[in-house]
Amino acid sequence: MSLNAAGVVSKQNLMHPTQLFELVIVMFLAIIALHYAAHKLGLPPSVGLLAGGAALAFIPGLPTIAVDPELVLVIFLPPLLMDGAWSIALARLRRHLIGIGSLAVGAVLFTCVVVAVVTHLLFPSLPWAACAVLGAIVSPPDAVAARAVLQRVKLPRRLQILLEGESLLNDASGLVLFRFAIAAGVTGAFSAGDAVGSFFLLALGGIVVGAVVGTAWVVLVRRLEDEYLIIAATVLLSWTAYLLGEMLHVSGVIATVTTGLIASWHQSNVLSASTRMRGTSFWEVMVFLMEASVFILIGLSLRGVVERGGGFGVVVSTMGWDILAILAALTVARFAWVFGSDAAIKLCNALGLQRYQPIGARGSTVLSWAGVRGVVTLALALSIPEGFPGRDFILVTSFAVILVTVLVQGTTLGRVIQWAKLSEPETEKPRLSMSQAEAAMAQVQFAIIQTLAYDSEGTLIHPKLLEKYQRKAVAIVDYAERTEHYTPLIHAHFDVVLEAVACGRRELIRLHRAGDIDDETLHELERDLDLEELSAMSAKA
Repeated sequence: MSLNAAGVVSKQNLMHPTQLFELVIVMFLAIIALHYAAHKLGLPPSVGLLAGGAALAFIPGLPTIAVDPELVLVIFLPPLLMDGAWSIALARLRRHLIGIGSLAVGAVLFTCVVVAVVTHLLFPSLPWAACAVLGAIVSPPDAVAARAVLQRVKLPRRLQILLEGESLLNDASGLVLFRFAIAAGVTGAFSAGDAVGSFFLLALGGIVVGAVVGTAWVVLVRRLEDEYLIIAATVLLSWTAYLLGEMLHVSGVIATVTTGLIASWHQSNVLSASTRMRGTSFWEVMVFLMEASVFILIGLSLRGVVERGGGFGVVVSTMGWDILAILAALTVARFAWVFGSDAAIKLCNALGLQRYQPIGARGSTVLSWAGVRGVVTLALALSIPEGFPGRDFILVTSFAVILVTVLVQGTTLGRVIQWAKLSEPETEKPRLSMSQAEAAMAQVQFAIIQTLAYDSEGTLIHPKLLEKYQRKAVAIVDYAERTEHYTPLIHAHFDVVLEAVACGRRELIRLHRAGDIDDETLHELERDLDLEELSAMSAKA
């Protein structure tokens, strides 16, 4: 058996390292093709990648592909958690922390119990520990799967932050439950008190490790002067936090999320504009490839899972109804927890506790339907020790849960949101709109220019600059007050700007092809045009 850098294992014929590298390149090319096909068919990319990976797995002659669960978690989970923590709205995260905790801990625990009970009713001979293992594996919705779904839909801010926060933190709950359930199955001993105490110690330790790593990053970046060193240090940040947390036997997930929140809070002060633009471009491409690789690897692993279960026919005939029952229990448990939590909020409101407002039946439906499972579920299932009671059934059921939630809930969530017709509550709307924030910035900029435009003797030395910022401040304030009137005019204005940029780009390329300018001039002027184009496109958005 051999292993490559993406955590892919080929189990049939021992593959040469070059062949493994070729397999990875083919996988990346397949990602591009499948992503494009999904876009053309109007499907979520995760659906196209998973289905395409599953189809590729059964190509004759292709070796059976499995994934190393520990390596997959280490490679893919930290940067994807970091990306979510980096982009999450910290103020809203704090405001809805109780709701997020209810989903990330309460819903995971409740779902685990429900699935364990249903599994034990279906298989009375299966030990409770094995039933709990299955519940722990399928209970936490996945951060990667959630991101893939949420990127294509528009949700009110409260639901968005609840789902984003849940996906960042619930993996820690699932991992703790899984480890205790496995230990109980192997040793036959289990203590609920020890499990709860261990969870809080792991979480607290993860917060401490994450705070240390995040603070160290801030200090380091302030001292580094080379942009590429800063970008490299930032890219390595997620793995540093995760591996250090795991090495110290605390929650690597919580450590990574904490580090990401700290880095996100300080990045505006410690990163230059150029570093942020270059780093963001690199980071977004890397995260795109990682997210896509996760889903295609899940699809590629289907063949091994099906073969272990005895083939499609055997799996469907012997396990089909039981798997459907567990899927139903999984779905009902999430609906029950979300609707029950909303009912509890309504009861608190009736008793005079008005801190939180219910999201209503439609919002609860959307929140319940968004529980998509992914790589964490697969990795945990694959890491079950050989000989563990019910291992084959747990593995097949876990994979079925991933397939159904991605293919069914992932493709229909957009329609559910359209049906719900959710609106943004006034309490969730920011105090200032974007145009009002721009006006506030313009006023401050004009004020400082007014100060600096004169020398020590009071003589105006920067008249054009003063005029420019004054005109900008007046125009933006006027725009903020009459946004609806100016929006069509702004769009038409920047359409002309974009056409001028395109015309300038064609002339620049013509000059370079004719040998009138060198490569350095081409790249420098091209960068100016790129910035102008990005600015115009941002203004139109």
